[in-house]
This record gives sequence, structure tokens and C-alpha cells, in this order.
Amino acid sequence: MKSKTLKFLTIASVLSVSAPAYSNMLFDVYAGATYGIGGYTMFTNGENVSKSSQSVGAVLGMDIPMFRVELEYNFLDANNAKLNLGLINAYFKLPTPIVKPYIGVGIGSTFDSKYEPDNSATINIDDTMAYQGMLGLTLNLPVIPFNIDVEGRVLYAPDVFTIADDTPDLLQYEGRVKLRYVF
Repeated sequence: MKSKTLKFLTIASVLSVSAPAYSNMLFDVYAGATYGIGGYTMFTNGENVSKSSQSVGAVLGMDIPMFRVELEYNFLDANNAKLNLGLINAYFKLPTPIVKPYIGVGIGSTFDSKYEPDNSATINIDDTMAYQGMLGLTLNLPVIPFNIDVEGRVLYAPDVFTIADDTPDLLQYEGRVKLRYVF
């Protein structure tokens, strides 16, 4: 075998083994899906209207050893309210081996959302700021490329719309599961 071919094969084999291991130490890119169930409370006209809700969503993010940053799309289906949310989340996690506790915050906005009060016309909810807090655990199994997050989440959207000189606030709380594929 020629020496150039041998050098090439040696370099290729070393890089194929060490490059993926080294790159995973810096950061991981991931994509995933979420599902949550809970409830929401709409504070309107001095009354509190509480109903059940569920959500589905998608995430795309970057996992750095003690931090995680992600973009999130979330569809909230809550009886009278149908909200589309775009959020940016940041997490701080403890560097434990398999089960990693974390805490996170997020900020974003609603878009193309609707609220349909009983026996009333549909109200559009667009460009309303939303804030969220998360507390959870990540199950990080070293042999599979998936991470499983179990978390509690609270979402707050102030002044979601205006009706009859009232601007209600929305408080949504849920337990959810997130499945993330790590590239």
C-alpha cells in the first residue's frame, strides 16, 4: 500500500472516531415534539373562568453542558381558546449523569389565535406577549440519541384581547412530556 493512501486512511479513521466525540462535548443540536395536559384560567370582568387544556408543539434547540436554548412552537387548545405561540426558551440544568433537573424561562408571542366566548363572536388574539416558566427533569440515556423531558409549565399572557373595556389575562398551567432527538 502506498504511503499516501496509508496516511489518508489513518487520518480518516482517527477523525471519524475522535471528531464526533469531541463535537458532542461542546454542544448538541436537537429537534423534538411536546405534548401537555393541564388547565387554564381567563381572568375577565372580575371573574375567573377555568377550563381544561392540552397542547402540542415542536422545538429546535442547542444543548450546551449546563445550559440549553431553544425555539418553540406551541399550539394550545383550551375549549374556547385556540392559541398559536412562538417562544424562545432558556434553561439552566444541573450536570448530573443520567437524570438532569432543570429550570427554564421563555418569552414569545401569540399569532393567528382565536378566542370564542360562549354565544359570542370570535375574537382574534394576535401579537400578545407571553411568558413562561418551566421546572423539570431530563432523562438522558447514553446509548440512544433521544432525551425525554418531563416538566411542569406555567404560561402567562397579559391583556390577551380587548372586549367591552376589559382586557383579560390568561394563565395556563400544565404537565408535559418532550421527546428530543439529538443530532
